[in-house]
Amino acid sequence: MSRLRRQVSPNTSNVVETKNLTDIKGKTGNLYESIAIISKRANQINLSLKEELHNKLEEFASHTDNLEEIHENKEQIEISKAYERMPNPALLATQEFMEDKIYYRKNDDDLFS
Repeated sequence: MSRLRRQVSPNTSNVVETKNLTDIKGKTGNLYESIAIISKRANQINLSLKEELHNKLEEFASHTDNLEEIHENKEQIEISKAYERMPNPALLATQEFMEDKIYYRKNDDDLFS
């Protein structure tokens, strides 16, 4: 859908693909640290998408309690379907991590322990 703000990379797939754990570990030197970074980024992406979707759907919300006024809105359905077709936030975060598109840093306390 052309009206969506979030631009998903054309090479981002909706299909889960096996990743080489050595490659993921190689980015930080610690597999669990790499997974924690991916997880935090996936949560950020998920919150952003959820907020964006709710804002778009809010435009169609009826603030009356009359059940007779509730009807299916074709645009609202199309917006929802477009978001359902988007890649999972974890897949997007993993791709960003592997392409070095995520900025992360170690906590200063961790450097002196």
